[in-house]
Amino acid sequence: MIEVQNVSKRYGSVRALEGVSLRVDQGSVLGLLGQNGAGKTTLLNILTGYLAPTSGRALIDGYDPLLSPVEAKQRLGYMPEHPPLYDEMTVWEYLRFVSALRGVRRDGISAHVEEIMERTGLTDMRTRMLGHLSKGYRQRAGLAQALCGDPEVLILDEPTSGLDPKQIAEIRGLIHDLAADHTIVFSSHILTEVEQLCDHVVILSHGKVKRNMPLGGDFDRRETVLLCTIRAEEHELMSALQGLPGLLKSEKRPGSAPGEVSLALTFGKNAKAEEALFALLTGLGLPLLRLTRQEDSLEKIFLRSICE
Repeated sequence: MIEVQNVSKRYGSVRALEGVSLRVDQGSVLGLLGQNGAGKTTLLNILTGYLAPTSGRALIDGYDPLLSPVEAKQRLGYMPEHPPLYDEMTVWEYLRFVSALRGVRRDGISAHVEEIMERTGLTDMRTRMLGHLSKGYRQRAGLAQALCGDPEVLILDEPTSGLDPKQIAEIRGLIHDLAADHTIVFSSHILTEVEQLCDHVVILSHGKVKRNMPLGGDFDRRETVLLCTIRAEEHELMSALQGLPGLLKSEKRPGSAPGEVSLALTFGKNAKAEEALFALLTGLGLPLLRLTRQEDSLEKIFLRSICE
């Protein structure tokens, strides 16, 4: 449904995105996770056609937002971090206006707006001026306008930004309900939000994809780290580790005695970490002196990713 193919974006000498590739299947919820300035909003703006990439391309259901803007934008609804609301309009007037712009037929527009207001909890606010809405209801109105025209894809930029805990829970509930019949991409820097709502996460840092992984059950969302000490020559061991099945990264740890190497070995989900390591060391005839297994939470994976 959504493809990003080796996308880079530069502003002069500043690289906002570099070689970003990802795929979002129909019916999935993808969370873009990263610190402020990681490139999340830039990537979303490229998906919507608001920005052109310096290189690479993005596709919405096979359509490039720049080359086929009508076809691509018919399929997506966009909620920016600060939704563009017309404060002098009522909720009803605004959603009718946006629906008309999105091509909803005149004879069906009232029913369409009623359905959207009911779905987003705005029915009781229908005659309220947008400028008089609380922050939480303004976010609901922003989400409602993204639904106008029945798009298949929703792109949401920091949808819970600036909300209090109750409002955050309400918006998360709306997104969870919408996931039943939409493909959703949303950005966030809140780990619990991504864990609760997403079935896939991409971690961005300094414009690069650091992790691209599914979020299923507790085991599926974790990487495994083996902390081990091995009696070996460092060069020989590090060379042999390059072919270790499932290994994502190896890092030398301080404090090794002479003739020993202490490592942190990071394995991907479902990798048979200990089995692979034991087989390698047995084949090389290298003694394993110490071994501790850690399963990383999403928080640990995120913190390690942004420090790489």
